[in-house]
Order: sequence, then C-alpha cells, then structure tokens
Amino acid sequence: MKKVISFLSLIVCTFIWGTTFIAQDTGMDSIGPYTFNSVRFYVAFFAVMPFVFIFEKKKIYNQIKGNEKEFIKLMIPVGLSLFFGTQLQQVSLLYTDVANAAFFTIFYVPLVPILIFFIFSEKLHWSIWPSALACVVGGYFLTEFNDATVRLGDTLVLIGAIFWALHIIYIGKLVSKFDLPFFIAMFQNLVVATLSLLLVLIFEEINISNIKLETFEILYAGILSGGAAFVLQLFGQRNIDAAPAAIIMSLEGVFATVSAWIILNQILGLDNIVGCTLILFGVLLSQLSPLYDTKIKNI
Repeated sequence: MKKVISFLSLIVCTFIWGTTFIAQDTGMDSIGPYTFNSVRFYVAFFAVMPFVFIFEKKKIYNQIKGNEKEFIKLMIPVGLSLFFGTQLQQVSLLYTDVANAAFFTIFYVPLVPILIFFIFSEKLHWSIWPSALACVVGGYFLTEFNDATVRLGDTLVLIGAIFWALHIIYIGKLVSKFDLPFFIAMFQNLVVATLSLLLVLIFEEINISNIKLETFEILYAGILSGGAAFVLQLFGQRNIDAAPAAIIMSLEGVFATVSAWIILNQILGLDNIVGCTLILFGVLLSQLSPLYDTKIKNI
C-alpha cells in the first residue's frame, strides 16, 4: 500500500511538472530567469512552511538530533543540485524552445541508473535499462526535434539533466534516513531562492512592477511546482528507489503533451502517440518486472 501511495505521489508530482514548462517560459516576458526562480522558490518556501509546523515540528528535533552532520552532508548536494538544475533549465528557455527543453531534460532518466551503477556501485534490476531507453526514445517522439539544431539552450538543459539526476539520487538517500518530507522541501526551496537572489543582485535588477506582471506564472510555478510537486517527490521516493522513480517522472513529457492537446487544442500527432506509448511502456516495465520476478522466486 505504501508503494502504491508513493507511486501515485510521483504521478501527481510529474503531472504538475509537465504543466509548469509553459509557466516557466511565459514567466520571463517581463523579468529575468534568476528573478523568476528566486521569487518562485521563496513562494514555494512560504507555501510549505505551514505544513512543517503542523506535521513535523516535533519530528525534526527527534530525527536530526545526533545526526546533524549526516543531514547536512546529504542536504547540501540536494540543495545545490536543485539550484543548478533549475537555473540551467530556466536560462535555457531564453535560447531554445519548450519542446527541446523538455526532450533534453528527460536525459536525467538514463543518467540516474548510470550514476547509481558506476559511481555509487549499487545494483539495479535489469528492467531499468530498457525502461530508461524507452523513455528517452519516447521523449524524442514527443518533441518536434527532428529538424532542429542543437543550440546553446539545448546544451544548458543537457548539463542541467546531470544535476536533476543527482537531485533524484540524493533525495532518495535523504528520505531513506530522515522522514521529514515537508522540512526537506522547505529547506531546499530556501537554498534555491537565496542563491538565485544572489544571481539577481549580480546580473539583474529587482523590479517589483515587472514581477507583479508575472504573478500567475510565479504562483503556479511556486506553489504547485516548487511547493506541492517537490513535497510529493519526497513522499514518492520514500518507498521507490531513485532509478525507477526517475522513469516514472519521465511521464512529465506525456503530461505536457496531453495538456497542450486538451487545453491549447494542439494536434496530437502519430509521433506524439508513439512517444507517450513508449514512455508508458518504460514506466510499466520498471514497476511490474521486479514484482513479477519476486513472485516467481516465491513460487
């Protein structure tokens, strides 16, 4: 039952992320990428804070006491990987289109098992590799990348995919030792917001009037994506390992495509349908194969 709840948490999380790309893109009509990210993650920080006081106020002291060094050791890469991942993704949208950004972001799917296997020396179920391949190929079919050239923005997103992969891996390690999803989400949002503010002070100007023009996009990306979705990711990764979790989260591209079809009346072509099918196949293979192998062993 816990695994089912975690699975559903990741599905809802991915749905929110899949519909946030448009807000991220249009949210820079009047402000720069660093300003957008800083305000967005401060909104996310304050959105999660009440839940920390309601559900985890007593748990924080009990779980972290005596394990402060371990918590900080894991929290630092979580915060920094999220910071670099979000900055590179946000800046990339200035130089490339949403379709390309969505496609190259999905490269975190194969990167997660690669990093886990070769750097962290952890064993993976055989189904992870074909599942990851299916998700990347599916992501390709979801885009209009066939006749596009690799631009600066695409390179930035590719580099960002490394940090997204690291974020997923370290979140998995953190939530396995500290059952504090709201506190961890609040903490990482504060790290990203504050570091983004430093970039704003160096490279951009704080213009309140322009920020107000992007209120809807900031609230959507802050409350739903930065707040709710990252909390759901933490809940999801408590009972699902990093590699299969990354494959589930590749559904982001599917939700983005289907949302554009329903809300924006964009045509859902054959390539899009093939892409959705491949990603769904990858998700199902990664989730059902281990269960089937376990059942066979128990017979």
